Amino acid sequence: MAATHARFTFGLDLSKGPAATPAAAPAIPMMPEDLVAQLIAQAREEAYAEGMQAGERNAAAVAAQTLAAAAATLATQSAEMAAALDDASAEMRREAVELAASVGRKLALHLLARYPTLELDALIGECMQSLSGVPHLVVRCNPSIADAIRDIATAHMQTSGFAGRLVVMGDPDLRLGDGRLEWVDGGLVRDIGAVSKDIDSKISAYLTAKSGQAQQQESSH
Repeated sequence: MAATHARFTFGLDLSKGPAATPAAAPAIPMMPEDLVAQLIAQAREEAYAEGMQAGERNAAAVAAQTLAAAAATLATQSAEMAAALDDASAEMRREAVELAASVGRKLALHLLARYPTLELDALIGECMQSLSGVPHLVVRCNPSIADAIRDIATAHMQTSGFAGRLVVMGDPDLRLGDGRLEWVDGGLVRDIGAVSKDIDSKISAYLTAKSGQAQQQESSH
């Protein structure tokens, strides 16, 4: 068999050399999975920490505002309570004083009814000690006790040294327990009504003074 010879391919451009193969893409380095997990965990922790700090700052601000509001409310309520207590204390003081005065009046009336000559007895005895040179003494009292007052005044004359003339007169305008002592250049009056008014005036002055002191203390605070 005849040998077969290869043909020359004249259309082949030999100047270009062999055909170039495409360059391989550079390999991307792979990060270990455990490192990736560690970075993700770290990022989560940092985000959580930042969130906690922001939450704490917000909570602290809200708490401060709440505390300030509560303190203002408490201060207002405390002032109102203090004022209410002062008012209640003043009212209780006033009621206590008025009750004491009322009891005192009732007791005085009871004593006067039981011992109608007691006040004039003390007044006559006190006056006669200083009336030794007086020519006469006039005692005016309620007619219902005129005889008893005459006996009392006569007894005082024997122990006081008063040697003047004694006149005891019943006066229907005088209430039981009231009386007047008159001599040449002087006199004394026992008026239960006037004494009661004087007591009321002193009570009113006392309560007013206490109220003023309470207001001054309140304004100083």
